[in-house]
Amino acid sequence: MDDEQQQPDHGPLAGFTVGVTAARRADELGALLQRRGAAVLHAPALRIVPLADDSELLAATKQLIDQAPDVVVATTAIGFRGWVEAADGWGLGEALLERLRSVELLARGPKVKGAVRAAGLTERWSPSSESMAEVLDRLLTEGVDGRRVAVQLHGEPLPGFVEALRAGGAEVVGVPVYRWLPPEDLGPVDRLLDAVVARGVDAVTFTSAPAAASLLGRAEERGLLPGLLAALGHDVLAACVGPVTAVPLQAHGVDTVQPERFRLGPLVQLLCQELPARARALPVAGHRVEIRGHAVLVDGELRAVPPAGMALLRALSRRPGWVVPRAELLRTLPGAGRDEHAVETAMARLRSALGTPKLIQTVVKRGYRLALDPATDAKYADD
Repeated sequence: MDDEQQQPDHGPLAGFTVGVTAARRADELGALLQRRGAAVLHAPALRIVPLADDSELLAATKQLIDQAPDVVVATTAIGFRGWVEAADGWGLGEALLERLRSVELLARGPKVKGAVRAAGLTERWSPSSESMAEVLDRLLTEGVDGRRVAVQLHGEPLPGFVEALRAGGAEVVGVPVYRWLPPEDLGPVDRLLDAVVARGVDAVTFTSAPAAASLLGRAEERGLLPGLLAALGHDVLAACVGPVTAVPLQAHGVDTVQPERFRLGPLVQLLCQELPARARALPVAGHRVEIRGHAVLVDGELRAVPPAGMALLRALSRRPGWVVPRAELLRTLPGAGRDEHAVETAMARLRSALGTPKLIQTVVKRGYRLALDPATDAKYADD
């Protein structure tokens, strides 16, 4: 899914293009978006180190088996299952489970608790929510001074959590499950960056803080960071699966949207609310014309519009019903060949693409204007 996917002509996200930075579960997220009408541009900002090949996880596992911690914090269900499976592959599965049975095992939320019990273990405690803050509060309330606490990491370092434990006097051991590294192929990431800076996408989704940090880092390497931040700050929606994921973006002053429940489904539902709310709808020549990202809906039907036509329609729609000077329209045309003939050609193609022959009216003396709904058109008649 490295390239933009074919866009359906229906659904709440029809006409919008969404960038996906996820590596794990990217296909699932992309399918959810496509089923709702979005075009998807996939650019994994990270790659996951296979657990069986991860020397750091192997070393941490051996260390915990040899030297028992007082507390083990399991933070994600998939990470905990992967850890146990990797230990089995190394011939350390039984030794790891035996060690975990002898320590205070905390599970962050119901899903992690399920993974713990599926491994034949019993957690000492688990919050009803999935908040790391609740886990931290319990540990600090009980006291961690002089205790050895092992934390199963899931690709993110959890600096605030770890630092608070160390400040309380704990020795913290990280278990780096699902370590993330930069992608081997930076081509998709660079294409996504170019598209965001050029406002070629309407939203970018982030499902992990490292992915957000990686995209920002790559933009800085290419000298595109100011352009990326400007786009994300105004025209391109930054949608994060949760507050932890949003931290690198917020550190750069980027406002983000997040669902109440930190899951892929609610993230997609949030986009289904946010992006259509940004669309511009106009009653034009008896039709409802809605500009959605980089496509147009005419009376609810998605229409493909060439770039030059879209540029002109955007310029016209900024002042619906009012004349737009020819010089202004010339400036909106992409690329070379910005002359009177190019405007007329773009107008003709726009009318053809939208199937509304009277969509654009030519005003000989002053420029061009939209032909609004007949009921209100007289209000804006050119004098």
